[in-house]
Amino acid sequence: MPAGTAAARQRPYAAGRTFFLILLWFTLATSVELWWLNSPSESITDTAGVLLAIGRITGMVGGFVLLFQLLLMSRVGWLERWIGAHDLLIWHREFGAYVFAAVLVHVVTTIVGYAIGADIPILREAWSMSTSDIDMISASAATILLILIAVTSIRWLRRRISYEKWYYLHATSYLIVILGYAHQFSAGRELMVPGFGAWFWKSLYGFVLACLIWGRVIGPLALNLRHRLRVVQVAPEAPDMVSIYIGGRKLDRLNARAGQYFRWRFLTWGCWWQAHPFSLSAAPNGEWLRLTVKVVGDHTQELQHLEPGVRVFAEGPSGVFTADRSVKRRALLIAGGSGIAPIRALIEDLPPGTVLIYRASTASELVFRDELDWLARQRGAYVWYVLGNRDDPGPKHLFTPRGLKELVPDVARRDVFLCGPQGLVDASVALLRKVRVPKRQVHLDPFEF
Repeated sequence: MPAGTAAARQRPYAAGRTFFLILLWFTLATSVELWWLNSPSESITDTAGVLLAIGRITGMVGGFVLLFQLLLMSRVGWLERWIGAHDLLIWHREFGAYVFAAVLVHVVTTIVGYAIGADIPILREAWSMSTSDIDMISASAATILLILIAVTSIRWLRRRISYEKWYYLHATSYLIVILGYAHQFSAGRELMVPGFGAWFWKSLYGFVLACLIWGRVIGPLALNLRHRLRVVQVAPEAPDMVSIYIGGRKLDRLNARAGQYFRWRFLTWGCWWQAHPFSLSAAPNGEWLRLTVKVVGDHTQELQHLEPGVRVFAEGPSGVFTADRSVKRRALLIAGGSGIAPIRALIEDLPPGTVLIYRASTASELVFRDELDWLARQRGAYVWYVLGNRDDPGPKHLFTPRGLKELVPDVARRDVFLCGPQGLVDASVALLRKVRVPKRQVHLDPFEF
């Protein structure tokens, strides 16, 4: 791919991100401005007034960022194209902490402010406020749900619970918005009176709701009605990995690229109620799609036994871990574990001279070895299998600046695509920084929830 063409494709991506951030901060500033315009200076003259002002501001900010969180996870295609699936995930996690902090400050300062103003004990005021009417009861329930979500988002705890439990608990964020909606308009002084404030916030809710309906309902339904996907074959790849081949109608019209992923729901008794994200492990070819699954839990155990003909409901394609994000003429791929699936697909789209470093502990863990060797010959690529523990001489030397430059002397002039366990991704990013690979040339697709 010519470098000029790749750079031209990158510019709209950067422009879209910049425009989105400007619009985000402008909209947030407008939300805070509503408080400023509706708060006369004489209302903030004592401690109670200051605390109530802080409570109102943080309440509006918390409500705004919560809506923003839902927008980030709406799965609308334009947002992924502008921001990128990986960055959307990072933003979602980081802004979650701001929502939690803003709502807690809102609750505490509002309760304490009213308690001081009425000269009554804080606990009595807290009970009175949380049970005063149905809107406050629902808002209190929303706060409890938010605390549970925040606690289970802590990294060490998130890694200790199953994907299913984590996913369904976080799905209650929709319920938080619903429970807090009435409270926001019945108790929010800036929004109680019909006018610009109420119109502005109802427009925000309407826009986010429209994105959710399109990204989560209409888009997936249209895709599945058009293509009618079914399981064609399940083939073992390694002792704990299987590939699932998916057929359907008009797959040549499916707008998917190597490196992207779908959220797959297999309509059998044990699998229909949950969808999991799996990357394509081969470039779409108009005849079938392939995903490759590592068997790590009850759901993936069931997938080993899928029968041909099982209906499949897919959402996607998602992700920008694709060859068209390249800014250089050559690429380096680094993969490990299940991360080999999108990397194997990417080789089909990348130019000759591509180098793949495939990390595994033993030869038995290697997947697609015959395919990779064949693709290397067909595509003029180079594949290096790096086997052993991280402290073994070979892997240890390779993941040093000297070792990487010995293998790939022009690494700083290549795009680097990384996919694998988080430890491998983190170590590789740190190494690439040391050998001065520009950040815009590093493309990440870490597969963790």
